[in-house]
Amino acid sequence: MNEQIVDCGIVGGGLAGLTLAIQLADAGYSIILFEKEKYPFHKVCGEYISMESYDFLERLGMPLSNMDLPMISEVKISSPNGTTFTRKLDLGGFGISRYTLDSTLAAIAKAKGVILLEETKVTDVVFENDLFLIKTDQHTYRAKIAYGAYGKRSALDKKLNRGLIKPVSSGGKNYVAVKYHVKIALPANRIELHNFKDGYCGISKVDGDNYCLCYLTDSKNLKNNNGDIKVMEQNVLMKNPFLKKYFAEAVILYQQPLTISQVMFSKKSTTENHVLMLGDAAGSIAPLCGNGMSMAMHASLQAFLLADQYLKGRISREDFEKSYGDQWNHLFSKRIKTGQYIQHLFGKALLTNIVIGMLKKVPFLADKLISSTHGHRF
Repeated sequence: MNEQIVDCGIVGGGLAGLTLAIQLADAGYSIILFEKEKYPFHKVCGEYISMESYDFLERLGMPLSNMDLPMISEVKISSPNGTTFTRKLDLGGFGISRYTLDSTLAAIAKAKGVILLEETKVTDVVFENDLFLIKTDQHTYRAKIAYGAYGKRSALDKKLNRGLIKPVSSGGKNYVAVKYHVKIALPANRIELHNFKDGYCGISKVDGDNYCLCYLTDSKNLKNNNGDIKVMEQNVLMKNPFLKKYFAEAVILYQQPLTISQVMFSKKSTTENHVLMLGDAAGSIAPLCGNGMSMAMHASLQAFLLADQYLKGRISREDFEKSYGDQWNHLFSKRIKTGQYIQHLFGKALLTNIVIGMLKKVPFLADKLISSTHGHRF
C-alpha cells in the first residue's frame, strides 16, 4: 500500500476529471488522477463545445484564444427526407478535437503538480475509516475524497454496487456511436445535425482544418445490416440526401472509425459509497442535451468549490455529498430532460420529418429549443 494520503483521488482523465484536478492543484491540494489510456488519444465525441465553458478553460491555462479554433455561430438541421432549417446560435460554441483538448489539459495538470498515472486501471474504490482506498493492479492509494469521472460505464460501477438503472431517455434502447475525422468543404462557422432513421449525425469543424463527423444510432440499425458499419451507412444514413453527399465527398482520415457500443442514457446517482460522480458517470448525458462536455466541466467547478470547503473543515462529509447532488440537479436536470424530449422528437423518421417541417415554419420555437440546450458562461 502507498502510505501517502493525498487530498483527492480522481478516477478518469476526461474533461471532468482533468479540470477538477487542475482547480484543486491551483488551490494547493495534492491530487492523484488515474487514466486507463495514454495521452494523446481520440474519443468518440461530437467535439462542439458551447461558449459557456470558454472562459473557464482559459482560466485553467488552456490557450484557446491562441489556437486558431473555429468559432461556431449557426446550426443547420435536416430531417431524413432532406427538409432543412438554419438558425443563428445566440451563445454559439467552438470546435476542438478531444485529442488536442484532453492532452493539453493533461499537460497543464502535470505542470501544476497533479500526479497523473496514465495506462492505469482502477480496480476498486473502498471507503474505510473515513479514507478511500483506491486500488489498481500494482498499488493501493489513499485519499481523503474520491471522484468517479470515468464516463458512461466502467467495471467500477459493479464494484460500487451501482445497480444498472434502466435507461429513461432511450426507451430501453442501446445505442452505437461512431466517429470520424474528415476533410470536407463546409462552412467553418456552422454545426450541422442530420437525422436519419433511428439516429442523427453531427458535423462541425475542429482544429487543424479537420471536421468531426459523429453519429449515434439505435444498435438495431447495425444489427439489421449484419454488424457492418459501412453497409449500415449506405443503407440507413445515406437515405438522408445531405449525408449521402457528405459521405461521397469526405476524405476520411481514419483507417477505421472510432466506435462505442451498448450506450444507454441512464439515470444514475451523483454519489455512490461516498464517491462523487462527474460527467457521464453521474448520469449519461444524451448528445441533444446540448453539450455534455460543458456540463461535465461545470460540474467540476461545483465539485471543486465544495471539496475546498470540505477539506478546510467548513462542512461535513454528509453536507458535502448532499450539496453536490443538489447543485448537480439544479444545474443540469432541466437540460437533461429537454435533451431527452428533443431526442424523442428526433427518434423516428416520420416524426422527425414532421417536427423539422414545423420548426422551419415557426422559427421562434426552433430558437427556443436550441437555446434550452445551452447553458450560461461560468
